[in-house]
Amino acid sequence: MTEPAHWGSIPYIVVGLYLLMLLVFGYLGYRRSVSNEEDYYLAGRSQGWTVTSLTIMATFFSSFALLGAPGMVYRDGVVFALFSLNVPVAGAAIYIIGSRIRRIGREKGYVTPADMIADYYGSRAGLRLLVALIGILYAVPYVVIQIQAGGILAQQLFPGAAAFENGAVVLALVTMLYIMVGGMRSVAWTDVVQGLLLVGGMLLAGVAVVAVLGGPSSFFKAIAALPPKSLSVPGTTGRWTPEMLFTASVFASLGSMIQPAQWMRFYAARSGAVLRRSALIFSVVLTACFFFGVMLVGLGGQAAYPLVDGAGQYRMDEMGRVLPHAAVGSKASEFDQVLVVILKNHLPELLGPFGVVLAALILVAIMAAAMSTADSNLHALSALLTHDVYDQFVRPQASQVERTWVGRAIIALVTVLALGLVLWGRRSAHNPLGMIVILGLLAIAFSTQLLPLTIDMLFVRRGTRVGAIWGVVTGLVIIFFLSPFFSMMAGDTFKDVLTSMKGMIDVGAWGLGGNVVVFVGVSVWTREKGGLEGGVA
Repeated sequence: MTEPAHWGSIPYIVVGLYLLMLLVFGYLGYRRSVSNEEDYYLAGRSQGWTVTSLTIMATFFSSFALLGAPGMVYRDGVVFALFSLNVPVAGAAIYIIGSRIRRIGREKGYVTPADMIADYYGSRAGLRLLVALIGILYAVPYVVIQIQAGGILAQQLFPGAAAFENGAVVLALVTMLYIMVGGMRSVAWTDVVQGLLLVGGMLLAGVAVVAVLGGPSSFFKAIAALPPKSLSVPGTTGRWTPEMLFTASVFASLGSMIQPAQWMRFYAARSGAVLRRSALIFSVVLTACFFFGVMLVGLGGQAAYPLVDGAGQYRMDEMGRVLPHAAVGSKASEFDQVLVVILKNHLPELLGPFGVVLAALILVAIMAAAMSTADSNLHALSALLTHDVYDQFVRPQASQVERTWVGRAIIALVTVLALGLVLWGRRSAHNPLGMIVILGLLAIAFSTQLLPLTIDMLFVRRGTRVGAIWGVVTGLVIIFFLSPFFSMMAGDTFKDVLTSMKGMIDVGAWGLGGNVVVFVGVSVWTREKGGLEGGVA
């Protein structure tokens, strides 16, 4: 087995050059920027289809793509292939919803999602603050899991007891620096490179795993010999029933497309035609990446590092959860490491020095996937807190330069907060961060609560301000009660009920159901009472 310590200086050179390139893009973005909010947050609304498609892809497929999703396939088997349905659904959302958001945003001069929603429903404070809260609940967990991915990568790639902590710190600080310096323009330019690395890394990873298992014929023979649970529904752990998989796929895609960072990318596109072309590229390219990258890695991981022992029994922890192979991890939350372990342990042996370079490039693609999502969400969160809170309620008289610097300070503070959560979770006996996919789906569940407002505002136009507010509040409360954080606080109280609910459909679907019922019911009641209807945007 070839350990990273024996790889020489190649990983350091590859990673170092990549990080240097990002800082250069940050500086170039700063040189092209203008000191106002529209330029800092939307790059002057002038992005073409190449930048738009790659920045949307890079924001959508985070470390979820190269760590979380292969880890979920490694754990649960082929059933998770159906999760790829979320990609064409997301593409359709860009094509239909994104184009309308872009058009209205340009006509009205909106900068954030809250601008459009608050204006339509006539809510200066209530809905604006709720949309900003949803942005925080989405962005902070997503930034946390990207920084966590940087730690996982460094832990596997570089020697040393503090490799995880060092990797998390470096990824967080470099990302923070180039966003603070160059704003949306730097984020978009780096996303172009990161998007290309992401796509190339996913496909290379699939090819690499097939090669490690001896070629296509040997690969598929090994897959056919996997345990029956890995080749059937609902998978190894029994989590992915058809209902759970369908709701998670649909709402994950829609929630990901209306979260603040993507919403602002719709605003930043040069034209509707740019967004429609980007939607088609997005759907085709990322679906291919999922099937020929994620699926091959996850299933190949089960063949190379079985979950069952010689007697065909799954390894379990004291809580009855399936564990990965000992070479992959010792905890139920460490399935995410399977791709890194395969690359580290096999490619250098298979291809010699070229294998080291190839492994380093794929691992840099994982870093790119993490950073491209972290930068987008940090940047969007800065816009929400600066434009929707500071500008509106703290210092409406602030200059454009002051607002830009406040946005930069927010980026720094949120980065430090997210990094602190990662390091705390690392040391906690009851790590609430868990697997990357689980935390990512929780973040998406929060952002999905904007869907009823978005559909009503763009197509239906029957909701009221009061209905919108109470619908969102209901959805957020339901998701909180179904989240791991409530279980940590409440202990075994309501455990059976919550477990049963979470096993039926996705958490986001529960929240959305409650949201829609309250939104419609209160809107009908307030209309009958002569309440505010909300104007057409």
